[in-house]
Amino acid sequence: MARRRLVLGGFSVVAFFLAWEVLLSLVRWDPFFMTKPSLIAKAVQEQILGGRLWHDMTVSAQAFVVGFGLAVLVGIPVGLVMGWRRRAEWALDPLLTALYASPLIALAPLLIITAGVGIAAKALLVFLLAVFPFIFNTYAGVRCTDPLLVNVVRSFGGTERDLYTKVILPGVVPYIVAAARLAIGRGLVGILVGEFYAASEGLGFAISRFGDTYRLPEMFAGILVLAVVAVGLTSAVRRLEAVVAPWRTGQR
Repeated sequence: MARRRLVLGGFSVVAFFLAWEVLLSLVRWDPFFMTKPSLIAKAVQEQILGGRLWHDMTVSAQAFVVGFGLAVLVGIPVGLVMGWRRRAEWALDPLLTALYASPLIALAPLLIITAGVGIAAKALLVFLLAVFPFIFNTYAGVRCTDPLLVNVVRSFGGTERDLYTKVILPGVVPYIVAAARLAIGRGLVGILVGEFYAASEGLGFAISRFGDTYRLPEMFAGILVLAVVAVGLTSAVRRLEAVVAPWRTGQR
């Protein structure tokens, strides 16, 4: 199953880039507004050999790991409490819903002014964009807990800790995995936006700089690398689900 999925996914990617290359080989195109996959591949190779790509990836990864880690540490406990304690839900849900619906990216200039041009502002932006999927997905998972299982634990004298460790947390794991997949994309957007506004290094800065100078192969190279990172992280989360919740993956 996994091999078939990999083959089909790889085939669709190859077909997309092949169609892109063939189309631009048949029609006239302006190099200021479009480029070929072959030129993008050459730009990726040059940036890898030059070492700049690895440096930019390291800079962006530091802020992403800090912000995403904070989102996990804050989002999951808040979601658990909201899902299990009705008063906490009543108190927090309106505020969190309003924040989630707000254009948080618009706060990037303010965060940069407040936290400075560095890892702190970018990590905070990643946190703000990534924390809400963890909160609301975890909350939904707790609310979907089977009441029959809760009653069974309580009837056998189970404590609140037993409910969390033996019923609630195992049932919430698939929701947390889904949240992680959503948060990865939102967190990467946060990194890009933070480095677009104020940075002198990082993938977002490189993409912005190449775009401003109409070096499209190099710009698309950065975008391609970011897409590959997103796919890799999402696949890693899926594999993690197979480890921590094998009963879920076994049902597919």
